[in-house]
Amino acid sequence: MNYMKNYRNFIIASALLITFASCDDGESTIETDIKIPVSVMSLKEKSISRYIETTGTVYSSKEAVLKSELSGTYQLQTNPTTNKLFALGDFVKEGTVIIKLEDREFENNLQLEGKKLNLEVSQNNLNKQQSLYDKGGVTLTELKNASIEHVNAKYSYDNALIQQEKMSVRAPFDGVIVELPYNTNGVKIDQGQDMFKVMKFDRLLLDIKLPEKHLSEVEKNQLVHITNYNIAKDTLIGRISQIAPVIDPESRTFQSVLEINNDRLLLRPGMFIKAAILSEKRDGTIVIPKETVISRQNGKVVFTVENGIASEKTIVTGLENQNNIEVIDGLEINDRLVIAGFETLRNKSKVSVIQ
Repeated sequence: MNYMKNYRNFIIASALLITFASCDDGESTIETDIKIPVSVMSLKEKSISRYIETTGTVYSSKEAVLKSELSGTYQLQTNPTTNKLFALGDFVKEGTVIIKLEDREFENNLQLEGKKLNLEVSQNNLNKQQSLYDKGGVTLTELKNASIEHVNAKYSYDNALIQQEKMSVRAPFDGVIVELPYNTNGVKIDQGQDMFKVMKFDRLLLDIKLPEKHLSEVEKNQLVHITNYNIAKDTLIGRISQIAPVIDPESRTFQSVLEINNDRLLLRPGMFIKAAILSEKRDGTIVIPKETVISRQNGKVVFTVENGIASEKTIVTGLENQNNIEVIDGLEINDRLVIAGFETLRNKSKVSVIQ
């Protein structure tokens, strides 16, 4: 009985020892095998730019509202490009007649043909008097009187042409029709009435006001990157064309004008845009995502990985923009920077690179 009892106790004790040993081995394995999954990037030399960002509404570089200089019967002309009456959005060349005003009584009163004939007669008479004067046949006074008659005839004819030209409303420059008040052809139009508005917007302008701290960073012809939600996949290039030399004492800002190249007409006057003025650029440096930097009491740190171990590195930063930051000390080219999973890391943590 005692033998059997002792054997049973031995078996139980042995089983417990095995269980405890197994538990100890399991805990040891968990402690030594836990690896935090991370993603890394190998550092290479890059460029980084710093921008001064602002917003505003663009406007056309040229625009004009054409009014009727005379009263007359309204006649909208045909666009030779479309073979239809001119309409909103049509591109027009400088000098193109968009609208004609007809007034037979006004044209008759100009007496254009008679004044043209009178100019021809005065020209012939002047030539005759000049020939006679050269031969001694007339006096200098007679020659000058002929010259006066010719000059007066020319002024009279030219003025008639100017008045006749007022009956044609032309595009003052190459541009796009953006306003065209509706009028029925054949109706009477009064003098001073708006006929159409034309804009040129292959080059746009933007007025901006920047804080005075940026005055030393901005200069003429400085490049500007232009974006708009309507052209999310495109970035247009502009430049600073004007800079005010004074500071507004109330807002502590200075005014500048941006000129934007819009030759593809992606932007339209009145659009709200974002402008990023390139204030500084550095090439051949270490650039990392801004989100990977952790701020500590003793400075900024990031994590790198080598041989499956994460190391905490204190860094000194330089230029930064919205997404990236330059590292001027603390990292080396080819270091493997942790870009995902760094939030739970500690110095010397074991990691598993998953990318």
